[in-house]
Parts: sequence; structure tokens; C-alpha cells
Amino acid sequence: MSRLVVFIGVLLLACCAPPQERGPVVLAAASLQGALDEAAAQWVAAGHPRPVLSYAGSHAIARQVEAGAPADIVVLADGAWMDRLQRGGYLARGDPRDLVSNTLVVVHPAIAGASDDISESRSVAAALGKGIVAIGDPQAVPAGRYARAALESLGLWAAIAPRTIVTDNVRAALALAERGEVDAAIVYASDAAASPKVFVAARVPAGAHPPVRYPAAVLARAKHPDGGAFLAHLASPAARRVFLHHGFAPLPGDD
Repeated sequence: MSRLVVFIGVLLLACCAPPQERGPVVLAAASLQGALDEAAAQWVAAGHPRPVLSYAGSHAIARQVEAGAPADIVVLADGAWMDRLQRGGYLARGDPRDLVSNTLVVVHPAIAGASDDISESRSVAAALGKGIVAIGDPQAVPAGRYARAALESLGLWAAIAPRTIVTDNVRAALALAERGEVDAAIVYASDAAASPKVFVAARVPAGAHPPVRYPAAVLARAKHPDGGAFLAHLASPAARRVFLHHGFAPLPGDD
């Protein structure tokens, strides 16, 4: 409940400021935090008002949009939730555009003497071991759905499922690993890159799960005149370099 209150509070505060004094209101997947903050800073450095960025799980964002949350742009970690918004008429005319991709990794809590030298060769099964594993909720969280698909593809889901802890977004799964409350977590490579409190124990084969894409779109109810322009900036080469620096992967066909 507290997260919902904070989420709504941010949006209400954003809408109190005149549009000319602030940038577009952006609802973005939790895994984008950090990279999107920096891309927004590029926009501000170019002389534009600072966008209002609010982060949550993709499923929570989609449901808030359906509930009428005031915002201009939505960026999700999953095409299925974006398709749902498009079918419901919540997006402006035109198809959503994919910004970047991502990959999955198994992380362990960082401890004294731990090394990530084994990250390229260790199997997912060995990295998951026999302890507790945190993943996003496969019923709602894109990262959790990708993780389950990968584990099923690798023949590991039946053994891992009884010892998983599910979370309401991928950053929450990362936080459990950071605090040492679980033995391992399956998160995005960008999450692992952002945290010095975990190390990569194995990389999940990309072919074991559907491609991870981050679609973005302007909402039909958008009020800010710079919504389309800011979205174009997020798809620009300059912003893409920021995303790649933060551990995201290029889209197929991108240089």
C-alpha cells in the first residue's frame, strides 16, 4: 500500500506544477532506474525542463494507466503489458517503439573473497545451487516470466519453484540478494551492473527465454507538449549509449 501511495503522490505533485515548469511525466519499469535518470539528465542539459520519472513494476504501471493515472509517457519491460494498453485505447496513435533489450543473470550476494571470474562458464543450475532463489512474480512481473521460461527451457523449474521467493518487481528481487536474505536471484544484467552488493554467478542463455524488450509510448491522455520529443530522445543514439553503459543490450539489428 505504501508504494501505491508514493506512486500516486509523485504523480499528483507533478501535475500541480505548470507544464512549462516541468518536463513530461514518465511511468517507467523499475529496472530502468539509473539509466533513465541519466538519459533524462541529457535532456535537461540540452535546455529542457526536467521530466518527472516514476518507477514501478510494469504490471503496476499498466494497471495505474488503466485506472487513469495522469502521465505522458509509459516505458515498460514487457510487450504483453504494452499490447494490453494499446488494445484498451490508452496509447496515442502509432505503435510503441522498442528502446533497448536486456539479458538475465543469476546473482549472489557479494561477500569477502567472492569473485565473478566464473560468471562466463558456470551453469545456471550450479549457480542456483540448493538455496533460496528470488525472482519477480512470474504471474505479473516480466523479469519473473522470463526467468520461469528460462528455467523451464533448461529443465530446472520443477526443482527451483518450491524454493523461490517472488517479488513485485525485479529490483525487489535484487534487493533481497543485496541484503543476503536469499542465496541467489535471477535479475536483469543491467540490475547486476548497477549494484556493487552482488556478483554475477552465471549468465542465462538468451535463447532460453523470449527476447527482453522495453517498449515505450506516449499516452492518449498526455498533456505535456514535449512528450513525443522526449520519447524521441530516449530512442536516440545518445540515449542508447547511456542504456548500453548501464548494462542493457542493443536491439537485434542495432549496431
